[in-house]
This record gives sequence, structure tokens and C-alpha cells, in this order.
Amino acid sequence: MIRRFDAARRAVLLAVLALAASGPALAQEGPDALVKRVSEEVMQVIKSDPRVQAGDTARIREVVETKLLPNFDFSRMTALAMGRNWRKATPEQQKRLVEEFRSLLVRTYSGSLSQYRNQTIEYKPLRADAAATDVTVRTEVVRPGQAPVQIDYSMAKGADGWKAYDVIVGGVSLVTNYRDEFNEQIRQGGIDQLIASLVARNKGGAAK
Repeated sequence: MIRRFDAARRAVLLAVLALAASGPALAQEGPDALVKRVSEEVMQVIKSDPRVQAGDTARIREVVETKLLPNFDFSRMTALAMGRNWRKATPEQQKRLVEEFRSLLVRTYSGSLSQYRNQTIEYKPLRADAAATDVTVRTEVVRPGQAPVQIDYSMAKGADGWKAYDVIVGGVSLVTNYRDEFNEQIRQGGIDQLIASLVARNKGGAAK
């Protein structure tokens, strides 16, 4: 269930935002180099943008909406989160699911952006062949006074460069975590009920 993931939510935010500032010009950049460079850029924004530090929701959402979306494969993430049920959904249902799941993730992780000022990130050597098109980039977030958090990025290379399709925090996959919840909701009321639930959460308060 989603609540099992709450303890790692803030760590996931760093993972999500680590790719938030990259763009098409970086399509040829290696996945590990991309993660390292952009992580440092985003951390600098967090430390220097007074509106972000003050928790300005509009500014935070603007940053996430404009810089995050091009760097994550939300269609693949949604399909993986749906599991076998993805094939049961109609094209229109699939479109709605991608839109609402994307909105849910943006809402969820926008809420904690202003809290990151004193984190450091350690980058592990990339274990992948030079010609690989699907890799895992491993990092560790070091938090003052707390245990470090292992964060892995599942990334795939397509025509428009590297994109993330899953984030694994402390061994817990974001996609798998949502899959558990989605499967339960579909079991209870079908795909349309899942869509309705996502719509309601995105229209309501802070996402859970």
C-alpha cells in the first residue's frame, strides 16, 4: 500500500528531482553522469531559491511541472504499475491512467521540495556495458543524523535519450508499491474505479 512507502517518500523526492533539470540537449549524456550533474544542480536550486525554501506551492509545482516531465517515461511507469491489468485497459483508459498517475507523482513529491537543504549524494560506479540501453544507476543519499538511504534509478535509453521508469528506495520499488495498491483497487471495483480514485486524490489535498 502507498502508506508503506511514506517513510521513504522524502528520499524518493530527491530521486525524482535528480532528473528534473535535464533536457533534450543532454540526450547523449551517460545515465550516471546525467544523474550526478542534475542532482547537484537541483540541490543548488533548493538551497538558493527563496520561494522554494519558503514552501511556495505554486513555484514548487512550476519547477516540477516544467522540468520533471520530459525526463521520466510515465507511460512505461504506469504500465508497470498496472501490471497485467494494463492490457485489460482500453486505449482511453490507458491515456487517463497515465495522466492521473503522472499528476499524482508530481503532487506527491512537490510537497516536500523545500525541506531539502543539507543532503549530500554519493554516486556508485555504473555497472553496465557501454552499449547497454537499460541500466541501474545507484546512489546513496546521506542525511545529517540519520541513516543513509540507497536510491537506485531504473533507466532506459530511447530515441530521445535516457529516461527513468522506476525509482527504488532502500530496496522498495516505487512502481511495485503502486502496483499493490492499484491491483487492490481494480480487484474491488475495476479500472474505472481506479481512475476515479486517482482523479479524486489529484483534486483533493496532499496526495497520499
